[in-house]
Amino acid sequence: MAAGVKSFSKTFMWILMGLLMLGLAGFGAVNLSGTIRTVAQVGDQNISVDAYARALQSEIRAIEAQTGQPLQMAQARELGLDQLALSRLVALAALDNEVAQMGVSIGDENLQKEIVEIPAFQGVDGNFDREGYRFSLEQAGLSESEFEDDLRRESARTLVQGAVIAGVTMPATMAETLTEFVGARRSFTAATLDDEALNTPVPAPTDEQVQAYYDENTDRFTLPRTKRLTYAILSPTMLLDQIELDDASVLRLFEQREAQFNQPERRLVERLVFADEAAAQDAMAQIEVGGTTFEQLVEQRGLALSDVDLGDMTATDLGEAAQAVFGAEVGDVVGPLPSDLGPALFRVNGTLAEQITAFEQVEAELRDELAAERARRQIEAQSEDINDLLAGGATLEELASETEMELGQIDWTDQSSDGVPAYAEFRTAAEAVRAEDFPEIAFLEDGSIFAMRLDEELEPRPEPLDSARDRVAAAWTQDETSRALQEQANTLLTQLATDGDFTATGLPFRVENGLTRTAFIDGTPIDFMTQVFEMEPGELRVIPGDGSALIVRLDEVLPPAETEELTQMQNALATQLDQALAQNIFDIYVRAAQTRARPTLDQRALNAVQANFQ
Repeated sequence: MAAGVKSFSKTFMWILMGLLMLGLAGFGAVNLSGTIRTVAQVGDQNISVDAYARALQSEIRAIEAQTGQPLQMAQARELGLDQLALSRLVALAALDNEVAQMGVSIGDENLQKEIVEIPAFQGVDGNFDREGYRFSLEQAGLSESEFEDDLRRESARTLVQGAVIAGVTMPATMAETLTEFVGARRSFTAATLDDEALNTPVPAPTDEQVQAYYDENTDRFTLPRTKRLTYAILSPTMLLDQIELDDASVLRLFEQREAQFNQPERRLVERLVFADEAAAQDAMAQIEVGGTTFEQLVEQRGLALSDVDLGDMTATDLGEAAQAVFGAEVGDVVGPLPSDLGPALFRVNGTLAEQITAFEQVEAELRDELAAERARRQIEAQSEDINDLLAGGATLEELASETEMELGQIDWTDQSSDGVPAYAEFRTAAEAVRAEDFPEIAFLEDGSIFAMRLDEELEPRPEPLDSARDRVAAAWTQDETSRALQEQANTLLTQLATDGDFTATGLPFRVENGLTRTAFIDGTPIDFMTQVFEMEPGELRVIPGDGSALIVRLDEVLPPAETEELTQMQNALATQLDQALAQNIFDIYVRAAQTRARPTLDQRALNAVQANFQ
């Protein structure tokens, strides 16, 4: 029995063991002393102060690993980590109490097997390392007896867990119902009316109509939270005119980039290497008589074309094979030819002409690049002095007058993306800046430096009609167009209900067959397929769109297609439902065990442990 259940819950045990070892590492810094020994009693089981300290430390370290920041005990309490650690220990102790009352145990022999199979206690030869075992437990602050008692209790818990959830399955009807819902299909015909289909175009709105629409829909014309920022900036482009470059420096940069500007003729080549000349000749003969292809030869060797692709090669790269390869046409296979790995067949996939770029052609580009790099270095050298000015109380306006920085102002929102807000570093700083912050120098990715100040923060508010007038008029026009289209579509609906002939409407229409709920059709509203699945066969419906209207007729209701993907999805759903049911049943069992065990807490002991983390 023990062996069978051990296989059933092996993953559960290893997860718990891993968390335990991580939580224990370096625990010596959180040692407790005094007469207090337990923080809670659960039935006949005690939760020691050391166990609670280890569990709490494990929770804290998990959060620190996610955030990369140290976590104080006050913050841990705000996050509820102290209660989380305690609740997990109480749940485990309640299970231990149940297990003890039932007399379940794995025995010494099975315990030994569990220990020697733990990878952390195995040496380089894969066998159990007694010294490594002792050292690991010492590092974790545990004695062998403590660890073995914990492992014995965990294994017994696993047996009970397996007994509770083994064989738990959700009725197959649920997975079948969900699969049928997801895989259900519909066939329908849909005609589209847009503004060009209107019998009478919608006229431009009057001032009174714009005002009335704005008053009724003010929430649609709301400005986002806005920060009015003043900033000072110094960018490399602002210093380019001051940078003096000698021709020799630009020429040296060109010479350093010579391989980029001057490239010899190249070939795109694939190479298949053989063990000897005879094998290579035999392969070439198979290609010449038309019995095989280069791709088939590659596949016969258990390779992919990516494995034999050399990319673009120069004559120097190809060595003795260069003359034959460069003399071949695109698509030709040549060989056998010598290579550094042995005789090989080469296939030519493309040609790249020689590229010669004169210095005069790229001189201006190189000069700008070199000047920008020197400007960035100048800015970096000035940044510390400018930051000192800010630290000494200088305002951004004074920076603009005393340095080469330029002053700017912007009404920034999280939607701003033009100009300096295009830089991620500026957006991050703008989001974080507060009124009480002192400006300080920060860098942009292009080497610019900037400092900013928050002058005013405006909460979301209605945009004045004067600035929103064009958008209000466009929204009114779109709504009126949609209304007119729906009225015209409803008129056509009566005609279609009589003759069912979409062609007679003169509208463009489409016939869709066997689409599922997740299908996407361009030009339809987001809930289009949802509405289609609400319809009955033969039903006609007008579905409003964005500046359009669609007349839809449901032609056929189809069951899910019998595909391998659908079967796999149903099996996966069944497995997930079984696991969810088993977990819920086990959770109920644990809560019942806790109720029967009647846990009692020692708040003084809990406070003492938490105080040790301050």
